[in-house]
Amino acid sequence: MKVPCRDKIPLKAILDAVSRVRIAVIGDFCLDTYWFIDASAAETSVETGLLTRPVRRQRYTLGGAGNVIMNLLAMNVHDVHAFGVIGDDPFGQEMLRLLKAGAVIVDGMLTQKDDWNTHVYTKPYVGNQEESRIDFGNFNRLDQTVGRRLLELLEERLNAVDLIIVNEQVASGIHGSEFFRGQLAKLMARHAARIFLLDSRNHSDAYTGAVRKLNAHEAIKLCGTPRAPDELVMYAEARQAAETLFQRWQRPVFVTRGARGCMVMDTAGLREVPGLQILGRTDPVGAGDSMLAGIAVALAAGYDPFAAATLGNFVSGVTVQKLFQTGTAAPAEIMAIGTDPDYLYRIELAEDPRQAQYLDQTEIEIITALPQPGGFTHAIFDHDGTISTLRQGWEQIMEPMMMRAVLGDRFQHADETLYHKVVQRVREYIDKTTGIQTITQMEGLVAMVREFACVPSDQVRDAAGYKAIYNDHLMALVRERIAKLRRGELAVEDYTLKHAVAFLRVLYRAGLQLFLASGTDAQDVMDEAATLGYADLFEGRIYGAIGDAAREAKKFVLDRILNDIGAEHAGHLVTFGDGPVEIRETQKRGGYTVGIASDEVRRFGLNREKRARLICAGADLIIPDYSQMSQVLKVFGFPAAVP
Repeated sequence: MKVPCRDKIPLKAILDAVSRVRIAVIGDFCLDTYWFIDASAAETSVETGLLTRPVRRQRYTLGGAGNVIMNLLAMNVHDVHAFGVIGDDPFGQEMLRLLKAGAVIVDGMLTQKDDWNTHVYTKPYVGNQEESRIDFGNFNRLDQTVGRRLLELLEERLNAVDLIIVNEQVASGIHGSEFFRGQLAKLMARHAARIFLLDSRNHSDAYTGAVRKLNAHEAIKLCGTPRAPDELVMYAEARQAAETLFQRWQRPVFVTRGARGCMVMDTAGLREVPGLQILGRTDPVGAGDSMLAGIAVALAAGYDPFAAATLGNFVSGVTVQKLFQTGTAAPAEIMAIGTDPDYLYRIELAEDPRQAQYLDQTEIEIITALPQPGGFTHAIFDHDGTISTLRQGWEQIMEPMMMRAVLGDRFQHADETLYHKVVQRVREYIDKTTGIQTITQMEGLVAMVREFACVPSDQVRDAAGYKAIYNDHLMALVRERIAKLRRGELAVEDYTLKHAVAFLRVLYRAGLQLFLASGTDAQDVMDEAATLGYADLFEGRIYGAIGDAAREAKKFVLDRILNDIGAEHAGHLVTFGDGPVEIRETQKRGGYTVGIASDEVRRFGLNREKRARLICAGADLIIPDYSQMSQVLKVFGFPAAVP
């Protein structure tokens, strides 16, 4: 099974190089038009007797090839040249105005007076509801004289650019002309040394010599397997399509898979860029244009296709988080998401337990190759859910806490529609962020509180403030459980995973240095480990939060431990954890990871939701608990447990 690609790219160097890049874009330039209708000023037309539809405000943004250009500009590309056709109409003038405002070189934008309307997608809004779209340009027919002149201008400019993006998104655009496609293909053949990057919905086969960027549906369709837009293209299908199309075209192929990342096929073979973990709400509109722009600038700057796909992934990762707009990504935003990215690996395997492969006669699921027995000297254990279950049931505490935070004083009196809308959002958010650090969850809560606007803005707490409220409620539950332990009403086995403490003792006797990691306050972790009877096994190496609200507690704790262990010992490190953070951070440092997909209620058996999260985080091995301790010890070459 393929090991996730964790290759890093010189992100800052690429972004610095972008400021020297020159790119031409030839394609279908469109205008997105938003008309916001306010019926309060409506009147009856004298001529028709019908009510008018007054527009209170209007907004125009560039779409199609224009949106690709906006993405290039946001990344600070040095020169951008636009080549396209507009109509002799006000919309065409507005398009030119927007392009010129971005300092785009527009002498390649030609006006066709007859049989051509500027491509416009007009979206009337009444309140927050978009009504039926009004489209212009569906009946366009490119005049051969205009098409020939457009290509002449492009050819004259080739020596002034590093890369040419060929964009095709509209059936009635310039590529709808067979004459134009033939002439552009000949131009590309005459300049085979130039980089032409093609993004085409309908004519990917027409342009020999181009580097192609396609989505997975477009790729499998070209291989004879059409699929409805709402149907999933599986990993194996996308991989086969990438390989087939590379063999057909003999040029690099980028196959994008939305949240599942991107595949790159070139002479170096098939490489994958995993999808990014994004916790908040997303809007995929324009993500393909962002991906294309990121690929383009990296290739133009001289970087290889894998680096280009990685950059494109970061750019689209920024823009999908910009809601209700066709967003762009600035270098600072790209650096923020790409400096220390959290990837999602093997999503198909995570979502489909039928694909699981187990060590014979065990519940040990093998995700990557088994480790070489022996050689492990250090072991990190997450605490809650990996060893202890004292905090089991935290979701039942977080949900009402978040509900009260969002609704504020309206909690008791909110109407049923609002109440259930908030319930749904909170539950979806908790489900999506389970396993993520609490402070990060609370940052999302702050955004949710502001979104629903039930709480006055000056009364909205910061993430640390909400975390403190949640921790107070959670610690009350933990203290009650510890009290029962101390009174003898419950035993250690009632609040630890099956055979967890025995497993720790075996590793301790084998001479491994054990580290305990938690996002909980350090003193609380120490007290709980002592109460449950295994604090001594860690010999003081118990790490927890230190009250610094500016840091993400669990990640900071893992960084401290990994720094203390040192890079020289990374190859001898194994981490056991039930959350994505410890798995990801260990993987980034080169250690081996065991995901504990624990059922914290029963304290044994598999939790399928945890399994999925841990696989996506990059776990090498999955076990539900420590009940098959002897088999797990054998896998790692540790001594067998003493009866």
